Amino acid sequence: MSVSPPFRADIVGSFLRPDSVHSARAEHEAGRLDDAGLRAVEDAAIRDLVAEEAASGLRLATDGEFRRAWWHYDFFSHLDGVDLVESDHGIQFTGVATKNQVLRVTESIGFPADHPMLGHFAFLRETVPAGVLPKISIPSPTVLHFRLDADAVVTSRYGEDHEAIFDDVAAAYRAAVRAFYDAGCRYLQFDDTAWAYLCSPVELQKAAERGIHTDGLAQRYAELINAALDGRPDDMVITTHVCRGNFRSTWISSGGYEPVAEPLLAGTGYDGYFLEYDTERAGGFEPLRHLPHGEKTVVLGLLTSKDGELEETGAVERRIEEAAAFAPLDQLALSTQCGFASTEEGNVLSEEQQWAKVRRVVEIADRVWG
Repeated sequence: MSVSPPFRADIVGSFLRPDSVHSARAEHEAGRLDDAGLRAVEDAAIRDLVAEEAASGLRLATDGEFRRAWWHYDFFSHLDGVDLVESDHGIQFTGVATKNQVLRVTESIGFPADHPMLGHFAFLRETVPAGVLPKISIPSPTVLHFRLDADAVVTSRYGEDHEAIFDDVAAAYRAAVRAFYDAGCRYLQFDDTAWAYLCSPVELQKAAERGIHTDGLAQRYAELINAALDGRPDDMVITTHVCRGNFRSTWISSGGYEPVAEPLLAGTGYDGYFLEYDTERAGGFEPLRHLPHGEKTVVLGLLTSKDGELEETGAVERRIEEAAAFAPLDQLALSTQCGFASTEEGNVLSEEQQWAKVRRVVEIADRVWG
């Protein structure tokens, strides 16, 4: 590898949108601000964000997903053959639901050469200072399948079995990986809620009711991911973030990683795994024993992005020591458990608290790993 992420102090990717972006998006939605005007506001906010990331001591930078409304739907809805449509329901979190929008598969799935996130990355790459690595996150291919409603596939190409999309989805992701690489990306992340849902009996039951065949699904998801990664360049690091739900400081999934640890950690071709460990809902560190020794990195999400209370340094360090009983310390790293704004609404904390969390991650990583 010519690059070395995940870094000891790392981030998942999204940040709270500043007021300027919220206002500009509202004006754009109302038709009072054109595309160029919105882009100019986003550009300025991203430049400020990148500067703050560097000042906080991070060796990487993201664009905070400032140009997105959703962490996943904005990517999926710009694939060939996938639409985002209005519905009578959204995604149900604990005590709150998202906007009533869902995905529809209307024709053959593919990755277009003009996907807007390629442009998002190009701007980020031009903006980061020397010595800072630009990183972009896109949703995992597994999320597209797991998030489909029973009636979401409306083209005869795939029939009634939603897993019939797997070959085309894998091909689309191979094209996406190559396109991001050609745009200069050397640090790409697949954000993934599906693995966490496979750890939750409640979410598995909901999936079965949507027509998903859950028996053996972890192994089939590992195969899908490996097909998506097939042929990726040797000097490109690709990681994944396993998320338990992150919308306005709420969550969806509970359950330790044991049901999926072996196929995920040992059976997929990722270079690193961002795992959420900020609450007891994630279970213990024992599943980390499946991490192949001498390979790959687990980034421990020990600081929460869901509230502003700042974790005590010693407590986090003790948790890292506990994890090191099951995976080598030199294969571990640290981050917040998720981003700060998986959707444009953002979590319930202030920007000042957000940056205090990031600086605490850097501080602790420096103390533990030097």
